[in-house]
This record gives sequence, structure tokens and C-alpha cells, in this order.
Amino acid sequence: MAVNATIPRPEFPRPDFERSEWINLNGIWEFAFDDEDRGLKQRWKSGQIQLDRTILVPYCYQSKMSTLGIEEVHEIVWYRRTFQIPLAMKNKRILLKFGAVDYECTVWVNGEVVGSHRGGHVPFQFDITDTLGDENTVVLRVVDRDDPAQPRGKQTWRGQRFGCWYTPTTGIWQTVWLEAVGETAIDRVKMTPNVDEKTVTVEYTLDHFQKGLELRALVTQGYRLTISRSTSIQQARGRFTVDIDWPDELDDSILWRPESPNLFNIELSVVKQGVVLDRIKSYFGMRNIFVRDGMIVLNNVPYTEKLILDQGYWPESLLTPPSDEAIKTDILAAKAFGFNGARKHQKAEDPRFAYWADVLGFLVWSEMPSNYQFSDQGMNAMVDEWRAIIQRDYNHPSIVTWVPLNESWGVWNILRDKKMQEFSRTLYCLTRSLDDTRLVSSNDGWEQVESDICAIHDYEASGEVFKQKIQDMDRYLKTKSDWRLIYANGALYQGQPLILTEYGGISFAGAKEGEWGYRSPVSNEEEFLARFASMTRAALDSGKFAGICYTQLTDVQQEINGLLTADRKPKIDPIKIKAILDR
Repeated sequence: MAVNATIPRPEFPRPDFERSEWINLNGIWEFAFDDEDRGLKQRWKSGQIQLDRTILVPYCYQSKMSTLGIEEVHEIVWYRRTFQIPLAMKNKRILLKFGAVDYECTVWVNGEVVGSHRGGHVPFQFDITDTLGDENTVVLRVVDRDDPAQPRGKQTWRGQRFGCWYTPTTGIWQTVWLEAVGETAIDRVKMTPNVDEKTVTVEYTLDHFQKGLELRALVTQGYRLTISRSTSIQQARGRFTVDIDWPDELDDSILWRPESPNLFNIELSVVKQGVVLDRIKSYFGMRNIFVRDGMIVLNNVPYTEKLILDQGYWPESLLTPPSDEAIKTDILAAKAFGFNGARKHQKAEDPRFAYWADVLGFLVWSEMPSNYQFSDQGMNAMVDEWRAIIQRDYNHPSIVTWVPLNESWGVWNILRDKKMQEFSRTLYCLTRSLDDTRLVSSNDGWEQVESDICAIHDYEASGEVFKQKIQDMDRYLKTKSDWRLIYANGALYQGQPLILTEYGGISFAGAKEGEWGYRSPVSNEEEFLARFASMTRAALDSGKFAGICYTQLTDVQQEINGLLTADRKPKIDPIKIKAILDR
């Protein structure tokens, strides 16, 4: 279906799960703050009372691109817009989908509640077929408290920016859209490649199962490969395996890795008596990753990860990428500096980031946005959203590591607190049970409990000093990196790959009040390159680290230690950084 190019973020939001019949609902919506919580009593859901502002969806009201740019705290907000269903979609079921709404929302269509959702970083949907008419109105009431127990990542909960916490995001911040589906539809597809067996296992879940269904799969890769598969559907959930049998000499053109990001297209159709009820297009990559003898192994070959910390903020749009091109531009910029991947820090990124990482060849560490209060409420919220993030992004070959916790945020006393240690261990085991094809860094930075990786944060400015620190690695791992012990009490290093997952953070002299970087600032490019090379080479040349992650790709508000400014202008010649990393 053609998309109006004047709509913000007009591209299909989930290219790993794409349907042809859809309507983008981004654009101008009615909008209102509800500081006195009057909306429910005054029946704003009815559509009879006009909301007093407008907003450009999918940008949050705190951002400039929303047309509002108001940074003050408003914990309850309302949205409303009208829409029509095209004639071609009227004989089908209609799903209303949200990429992400921060944090809790209730949704009405034509005055009827169609559902509610809690969690600010994950998608959700409602079947709205039975509520539809000729002219339709959708209304959202969103509640986003300054609550440290809710997962929020780098969004401040103190009403103003501080330290490394930034302007929050309230309400809709990813695309809203409609999809047309048949009486039976594909609800989820989970694809697991097996490089050694040259197969991919496809697991599927159907919505509104009925008897007499057939599932057809078509796998293609350019002009070289076409595989058709058909299977009878016996229940709402099932699986089948497709043999991807290629000659050994073509391995490099088949496997996915940053240097050759080969992808397979797959089309899945649900058919009843020759009639297609639903069809989705997706893709997968043949890739494995595991640890062996202290090394990261990618596609059965030892691989050094050279990552950049990326927080995914833009000055004009905050957590929402301003455009699809902006996502692609950031990945290409990181690759131009010589990095082969990113640690997406404290953000469940827009799904199109993982799509472009898949297409362009870029490793991704996916990290759960932290909460900052240890409680039953906080633990439940973390588990619910983390599970949904893994489910949403499982099929992306670029994602190679899951990070459920960072620097003991939200589990501040994990060093000694057994309950917090058990929660970290629970998140590790939950992640591994949901996905045993990737690695897990369970409390990235320090005070680790159980993990596939020993992830260390050390902002030492001198490579020579760092060499001395890691000369006796056994002692280093039993003590602290910068600020805290690397392992929690009772936990010990067990031979995992060592990765320096935060270091550097170099800023230039001349910062304004409140702006900061790590350690003392440098005066010019020559000083910057000397410090960058010193620490990078100390880690990589030691033979003790399987990878690094430099802080960071861009400046973010008051944190000015990026290789790029906040508006994506290089501070350092990328060729010079790349030369150091390539060595």
C-alpha cells in the first residue's frame, strides 16, 4: 500500500514482520495535558470535547519535532485523532498497533475501551474490528510518572536533567499504525538459524486458529536460492525446519557477519482451500555466536568486537529517531570510525535500527532500560518488558548480546545483598531460557554475578597505567576497575571473555557549565588521538580482551564526550580513529 511521504516516519515500522495492507497513523493528533486528572470524569474519551493542543506523532511533547518542545513534567496526557478504513480493507480484521508508548496507556476506539498496556519500550496491539464505523476516533490516555521503579533508562526522574540522565520521553514515541489481517493471522514468527546444520527452524503462533489451514513458506536469497515449503497446520502453534543446503565454497556469501551481511528473505502465508488469509514478509541471517577459551566466536571463527556506546538521542527528537535516514546515518558514521558494532545503551531501540544493522552489517548489544528502585513493582516491570524486548527482536542477526542490567542500577546493593544477586541471576537465566543463541552480559560494568562475559567499565585516562592494572589480571578481577568491585561477593571469574565495555569518554576543553566528560578534557585533536590510542591499544594489544566499547558515538545533552556532536558533526577525523582500531 502506498504511503503518504508527508507523514513523519512513513516507512513500515517492522520490516522483520511486514504486511502489505496497512495505514500509517503518524501525523497531527489532538493533544492535552491533564495535570488535574479531569479527563476521565469529563469523558474526553468520547471525542465530543476538543483537546486544547496538537502534537506531531510519533514525537513526544518534550521534543522540538513534536511542535511543542515543552520539557516541564506533565504526568497525564491525552491523544485523539480520526481515521477511516479504505474499502479494500473493510472485509478484514483490523489491528491497531503501537511501536511504543511511555509508560501506561488506555485506548478507546469510538468511545469503547479496546485495551490497555503498561511498559514504555515495547510494542502492543488491539483487534479493533468490532468497534469500527465509517468515521472512527481513537483516543489514548497516557500516564508517565516520575517513578524510579518503572524502567526508564536515561530519562530523569527528578524533574530536571542531572549527571548522565536526560530529558524524559512521555507518551507516543514510536509509530502508530493499522494492519489488515484475515480471519486467521500470523501472530508471531521465531526463526533460529543453525550454521553447522545449514538449517533454519521456524516457529509460528497463529491468531484465531481454525481447522483446514496450510502454512506456506518461500525462502529466497537473490537469484541463487529459492526454497518452497508447505505444511499442514494442526494447532495454533507449530514449527518446521528448512534446509539451507549450500555448497561449502559459498559459505562467505551465505553467512551473516559485519563484513558480509548476507540475508535470506522469507515469506509466510496462511492458506485455506487455496485462499490466502494472511501473508507476512520477513528475513533472517545465518549466524552463530558463542564463547570458547576466553574468546568470542562468530560463525565458528574468533572475532574481536570493536564497539561504540550509542545512547540513541537526537537534540530535535530525543529518543525517537527523527527519520529512517538518521538511523542509517548513525550506523554508517560508526562504521566509518572503524567500529563493527554498538552497545545500545539504556534504550530498547526503534526496530528499524536493528533492521539497518542487519542490512549494513553492524553488531548490536541490546540493553534493558534500567529502573532505579528495587521493589516487587520494579522487578515485575523489568521482567515483563525485558521478556517483550527479547521476543520482539529475536530474529535480528545483528543482535549478538543481551544486557539486562547495567552498573548495578536499580540493584544498588548487589555487592552484598543476596536478594539483588538472585534477581541478577534470575534475569540471566530468564534471558538464556528465552534465547540460548546469543550471549548475556548480566550486570555490565561491575559487581557481576553470573554472565557469559566479564564486562568491565574502566575510564582510566592513561594506557600505561591501565597496562599496569591488568598486568596481574587475577588480582585486577578480584578488586575493582574504576569505582566498584568487578564481581559481587561470592561470585568469581570463571574464564569468560573479557571485554572493556566502557572506556574513554574523552571531551574537549571549553565545556559550558554543567557539561562534562570523563577525566580531564583534552585541548586538541592530537591530544585526543594520543589518549584514545593509548587506552585502545593497551586493551587490544594485551591479548587479554576479546573486545572493547568506546564511550561514545555522540554528545547527549550535558554529556559532551562523543566522537560526534549532538547534531552529528565529527570532532575527530574518522580516518584517524579507524587507523588506530584497524591496527
